[in-house]
Amino acid sequence: MKNPVNWFEIATSDLERAKEFYTIVFKKEFQLMEMPGSKMYMFLGGDNFKGAAGALIFSEDHKPSSDGTIVYFECDDVASETSRVESAGGKLLFPKMSIGEFGFISQCIDTEGNKIGFHSKK
Repeated sequence: MKNPVNWFEIATSDLERAKEFYTIVFKKEFQLMEMPGSKMYMFLGGDNFKGAAGALIFSEDHKPSSDGTIVYFECDDVASETSRVESAGGKLLFPKMSIGEFGFISQCIDTEGNKIGFHSKK
């Protein structure tokens, strides 16, 4: 059975600042998409990419928050991505931590005030 999550949106106050943070931390490229009332940078994905697709979004209806849902990003090694969080303007909440047989996690607050997580098997 396929995982039902296929799209996520991370709210931003400053779309360009958020794009820079996520570009530095994850070393990923984005595609700009403009719609009436909102702009977003989509994480590049598609059929050749594993996991859910998503975007950074700016609109009046989306407000950054460190409360509520946390999106976890899959990493080769959590330590690599989290080593770039603070230099990119974010705040590391806790460093790489074992979760036993399920691997390792970490969390941070991005430049917009959203809490995000990192996950890796090693």
